[in-house]
Amino acid sequence: MQNTIYEYEEIKEDSEDYKKLKSYIINTTELHKYFTLDWKDLKAKQYCGILNFNNQDFYILPKIANRNDEKNLNIFIYMLMYAYDVKLLNENTSFSENLKSNNILEVFVQMFANGLLQELKKGLYKEYLTKQDNLPVLKGKYLINENLKYNFIKNKIYCEYDEFSENNSLNQFFLYAIKYLQKFVNDKKLLKQCELIFDEVEYKSVDINKLNIHFDRLNLRFKTSFEIALLLLRQSIPLFNQDKKSFAFLFDMNVLFEKFIARMVKELDSNAKIQNQDNFGVLTLKPDIILENQIIDTKYKKIRSIEDIKQSDKLQAFAYGINYGVKNVMLLYPKYESIFSFDMTLGKDFGEINLKIKTIDLDFGGNNYKEYIDEIQNRIGKLNE
Repeated sequence: MQNTIYEYEEIKEDSEDYKKLKSYIINTTELHKYFTLDWKDLKAKQYCGILNFNNQDFYILPKIANRNDEKNLNIFIYMLMYAYDVKLLNENTSFSENLKSNNILEVFVQMFANGLLQELKKGLYKEYLTKQDNLPVLKGKYLINENLKYNFIKNKIYCEYDEFSENNSLNQFFLYAIKYLQKFVNDKKLLKQCELIFDEVEYKSVDINKLNIHFDRLNLRFKTSFEIALLLLRQSIPLFNQDKKSFAFLFDMNVLFEKFIARMVKELDSNAKIQNQDNFGVLTLKPDIILENQIIDTKYKKIRSIEDIKQSDKLQAFAYGINYGVKNVMLLYPKYESIFSFDMTLGKDFGEINLKIKTIDLDFGGNNYKEYIDEIQNRIGKLNE
């Protein structure tokens, strides 16, 4: 793979392309949260994905399998697919094979468009919407006050009625996503096909942070497409500089590792509580995973020895154990240089908590998504051995 950058590593100016990229990042405010500028050194933070600049793709990868670019890309995408429940990719081939001449964002957009199109071919989702309008004949409920206000000298009837319509909030969201994502892909064919089906839907700009869409048995088949679209909209960062079109598609590895492990544990134990927030007086706690006899908190940090465990992480683990009444708490980190395991006791007398510090190896020798997921689940199942 060409144009590869690794998390936490300096962007070297060993070619003209990287010199231009470094200058572009420094001069682009939207990218400052994803990189650290220390004197003259520009380093990537914990955000991984793709940065497109000057029609070139620069991959920012997690350092899981030493410096094997293709392997690190596959593992990163496998984690992403599993954490966000993306099932539309061929599980029998590596992601790098699916990429071919396209980038990560392009492939994910095509997966979204293809999945949505398959559902739209079964029928457009409609729901009953309450409307008010001035009509020549009575339809639904007669609105007395509105008729006195608007129709005192008009030969019309102001009514309130229910209409079975495709112009609902879910379809408006999909139309917005379709039009937005067309800016970032070369192959727009599937997106255009979806757009044509929504020709009777009103286009509206959507604030993805204020969505209020509920799923039931009638629209549940669209939920996967909705979640993939939401993922794409949240992680895609448009970067427009004069006539140049650039973008970034980046994920916080702290969040990805947390979601990846949490879903793994949930599949192994359906009673596990994920991201359960509780108040203990003025103290609000939100452990990553709560099991019957243990709390697991994930930490995407590099640790080599017990000296690397921060005091704040130990205090957080102690607070979880004491307040939830659980004697066993685990801090789980990704393997950095070697598998690491250590047990210690926090507190004393009646306030003792058994703290397990573990690492999990996210590397994998194979080249298959399903085998990778099965192997990591097996490793998680063995953590308490």
